Amino acid sequence: MSNIAVVTDSNSGLLPEEAALLEDVYVIPMPVIIGSDTFYEGIDITQQRFYEVLSTRTDLSTSQPSLSDVTDLWDKLLEDHDEVVHIPMSSGLSSACSSAQMLANDYDGRVHVVNNQRISVTQKRSVYDAILLRDAGRSGAKIKEHLERVKYESSIYIMVDTLYYLKRGGRITPAAAAVGTALKIKPVLQIQGEKLDGYTVARTVTMARTKMIDAIRKDMKNRFGGDNADNMHLDIAYTYNDLVAEEYKAQVMDAFPGFNDINVDPLSLSVSCHIGPGSLAVACSKKITL
Repeated sequence: MSNIAVVTDSNSGLLPEEAALLEDVYVIPMPVIIGSDTFYEGIDITQQRFYEVLSTRTDLSTSQPSLSDVTDLWDKLLEDHDEVVHIPMSSGLSSACSSAQMLANDYDGRVHVVNNQRISVTQKRSVYDAILLRDAGRSGAKIKEHLERVKYESSIYIMVDTLYYLKRGGRITPAAAAVGTALKIKPVLQIQGEKLDGYTVARTVTMARTKMIDAIRKDMKNRFGGDNADNMHLDIAYTYNDLVAEEYKAQVMDAFPGFNDINVDPLSLSVSCHIGPGSLAVACSKKITL
């Protein structure tokens, strides 16, 4: 078996205590900046505190890890590992990937930065895929090659509860937000690898949830080879309301019989910063074949 450490960031939804239960898997916490103070996701700022601040202040943002935080971890791991496979969030959503790629140039091929356009629950699936590939004896270079080859074999649809945060972040105009709010429109966004983008709108929460299920089913059938549990993973993600997420999980399981291992995770703070609390997502990722 290869002596390879797998590294990701907390945008994957994988917290340090969860990673500690996995063999040779490590998480770099993403910085959250409030005013002039910096906190670290999963370390000294909770999801609850993040949403409290998000609802009351505009001087909140997320950032990429410092270069020294990344290299310090790599240096430590390479003392007793042959290689590191590093899986950051999508290069289309953060510069953390390009920064890591630049840093890896100084490691003589021992650090492999995977640019596989994932975030949140799909990024987490990439971590588990990397573990499977590593345990099957793949080298770091082969793991990177495989994950990048299948990078677009995942999909996320997100229902946004309010247009306020999209307006605040400049992703829609104030006029569009005002019209959407007046009409009580529920936007459904999508992440297809590189960026967060619009998909459709719905007049009710019920309609938005159904539209997301229909969209994910269409992707699984038309893009990924079938909407069955032998072929695909299904996951639920949410911002702040875990009870609603569990309710939606039951709806998704009814729509897709046979999917008995659907995980429910909070959306990453980097995405949540732009869409706010009360959002709900469904995601699919194609299972790898060894």
